[in-house]
Amino acid sequence: MSIFGAIGIASSGMTVNRKWLDAVSDNLANVSTVRRTSEAAYQAKSVVVSEIPTSNGGGVQVTGIALGDAVGRVVSDPTNPLADAEGYVRQPDIDMSSQMTQLIMAQRGYQANAAVVDRAKATYEAALQIGRS
Repeated sequence: MSIFGAIGIASSGMTVNRKWLDAVSDNLANVSTVRRTSEAAYQAKSVVVSEIPTSNGGGVQVTGIALGDAVGRVVSDPTNPLADAEGYVRQPDIDMSSQMTQLIMAQRGYQANAAVVDRAKATYEAALQIGRS
């Protein structure tokens, strides 16, 4: 594998981690979204990833976004203006601790791939300096 291959693979990982961060931040932003019981709850987003074959350069790619359950949770909130006649509203079934864990994993993955790009760049620059000598 060349230095450029390492940069390409790491940058594909950075792209996947960025999309993962986007999905998790959407989920966290909508964790308290309330809807009428007759409507679907906010559906949590999950990133679907697949590998890129080494014959095509290697790495990973986002192949789609999977949506969570639209049923959510029905909770009692009679003071909410969206509450039905019995005082119930629908909220998404999103586990905050799970989302925070995913946020940390995506952030660390992004940082690790960025470090690989930086090291590969430094190696390439060192190789250019040797060629100039």
